[in-house]
Amino acid sequence: MNNLKKYNDVFASVFDVSEDELNEEFVFGKAPGWNSFAHMELIAQLEDTFEIMLETEDITHFGGYENGKKILAKYGIEYS
Repeated sequence: MNNLKKYNDVFASVFDVSEDELNEEFVFGKAPGWNSFAHMELIAQLEDTFEIMLETEDITHFGGYENGKKILAKYGIEYS
């Protein structure tokens, strides 16, 4: 399974949405169910899935689907 599929699967699982709903408009406070509790669940699942530990600054700035991909790229996660 490629990294984009893994990433999308985490989002789909945490927010109970289909992959086609994931885009640049899927952001904290605007996406259905993306509250502080779901945010921490998302971070925990991403850390488990990619076997990384996000820095606090990255957790607080992880406010959207597209932005999250950029943050994970800092940890060597590629989406090709």
